[in-house]
Amino acid sequence: MPQRRTSVPPTHLRQGPRPLPLHLLTHLSTLAGSRAALPLLKSGSLGWKESLANKAHALKESLDAAGPEAWNRLDEELAAEAARRHQALLDGIEAYRRHPYARTLDRPPEIWRQGSTSLLDYRIRAGGLPVLVIPSLVNRAYILDLSARKSLMRYLAGKGLAPFLVDWDSPGPAELGFDLTAYITGPLAGALEAVVRETGRKAALVGYCMGGDLALALALHRPERVASLALMATPWDFHAGRDGQAVLVRALMQPLGMMIDAAGQLPVDLLQAMFASLDPGLNAKKFALFAQLPRRAARTRDFVALEDWANDGVPLAGPVAQECLFQWYGENSPAKGRWLVAGRPVDPARVAVPTLAMIPEKDRIVPPDSATPLAAAIPGAQVMMVKGGHVGMLLSARAVSQVYRPLARWLVESSVQ
Repeated sequence: MPQRRTSVPPTHLRQGPRPLPLHLLTHLSTLAGSRAALPLLKSGSLGWKESLANKAHALKESLDAAGPEAWNRLDEELAAEAARRHQALLDGIEAYRRHPYARTLDRPPEIWRQGSTSLLDYRIRAGGLPVLVIPSLVNRAYILDLSARKSLMRYLAGKGLAPFLVDWDSPGPAELGFDLTAYITGPLAGALEAVVRETGRKAALVGYCMGGDLALALALHRPERVASLALMATPWDFHAGRDGQAVLVRALMQPLGMMIDAAGQLPVDLLQAMFASLDPGLNAKKFALFAQLPRRAARTRDFVALEDWANDGVPLAGPVAQECLFQWYGENSPAKGRWLVAGRPVDPARVAVPTLAMIPEKDRIVPPDSATPLAAAIPGAQVMMVKGGHVGMLLSARAVSQVYRPLARWLVESSVQ
């Protein structure tokens, strides 16, 4: 019997959004900064973007003309608005934490396991092209099977393909010492062998986010087992448009490296804080809007399902964390040809199977400028630009028409080339 899987017991308060103290303090400090800037506006020493400078000057002149009481009133209104906005955030968080939704999809059969890594079988009928779907090591695999209505895995199965999902889970005692080579040549290569053995055919590889980098490396490591390669929102040039980020990572290398060494891993809350830094104001906006949604609406349940997944993270094994943070993000080793797996450079030019790169146009986690160089480096790779963002490509209302359906069609067509 399939195991029943419930991600969040509805009788318990949720932990998220994680890390909660960071989100609350970030919002409070942003709001406090608005009032703290008021004396600078009054003295005329506050810097403005060029597009706002004229309006700011007109505002100051208007307040000066109205007299001191106008400035006092503005201060009072800023304080009231700050309190209102923070309360809206708190209301949204409280509504999320107490929402009764729980993910109750049946867990597909597990047909293979090595350590903490398992292989889930989503097939609903015999035959069909085997497809090994590889998620990121950073988040739970079920983003690809979030709900009955939003599941790439179940869609592929419904179209007659034979999809299998790698479920990394949290690193166990053995995996805590793994680097990327150990993951790729160990459990990932083992999962591919299990799919080939189970189906008797070469497998298509589909990698999402960091999973695309792992799929690329696996395709080069086991080319005789791979029929095709699909990369979804896969980063490659980690410095594209983010020079400041690289400088910051290098500056933090020693203290962060020492912390990872001491803990043996990169903790979930630190990972979440890094993602939050990409858009520090996002959580306040989305939870304030969430507080206004009807509790039983499908949109409300979708929000809770996604947030539950986002807050159900897993730590990164220490060596993997150091390799990704300091070599990928710090040194840009993949784009520079310096990322090695089993002692060999991961060279996209050596890919010899049909390849598709699906690149979201509004991805803040993997900007198009980071993903497109990988597609350009793979001979004959087809590029498909997708409207939306990193997670939206999987879960938005357009996901079926713009991602699921074209991907399934391409997988079938590439298997007969």
